[in-house]
Amino acid sequence: MINLALYHPQIPQNAGTLLRLGSCLGIFIDIIRPIGFICEDKRLRRAGMDYIPTSNYTVYNSFDIFHAFYEKRRLIALDVGENSVPYHTFEYLSDDILVVGSEHYGFLEQDLEKMQHRVKIPMLPQRRSLNMAIAASIVVGEAMKQLNLY
Repeated sequence: MINLALYHPQIPQNAGTLLRLGSCLGIFIDIIRPIGFICEDKRLRRAGMDYIPTSNYTVYNSFDIFHAFYEKRRLIALDVGENSVPYHTFEYLSDDILVVGSEHYGFLEQDLEKMQHRVKIPMLPQRRSLNMAIAASIVVGEAMKQLNLY
């Protein structure tokens, strides 16, 4: 099964929403520090509702620790950069890890360089980005469709 990793999440509602998504779809969630909120934040709990205790997740203290743990798996960054391919044209594998960047700055360049692939959601010109939880959900849905996980 694919994993979803939250890289330096800053908004507790997004993290709660994605923990809820993970619980409902059976997706493992990786959370990579630093994070911009405390894990007991009421906004995180409100967005995650009663699904947080049923979600499978691990918190890593740094990207380097996360990267070392998953050194044999493909890391796929959701990134709007020029080197990214449209998410729906990419061929996903069952053990891929989809990594969504920080809401405030995306990825640190040295960490982005360690990811094997980059995908993006094509958007209209003059648009910067989608909400992190929405973007992650779109790409997770495509990966699950391709892998016949519905």
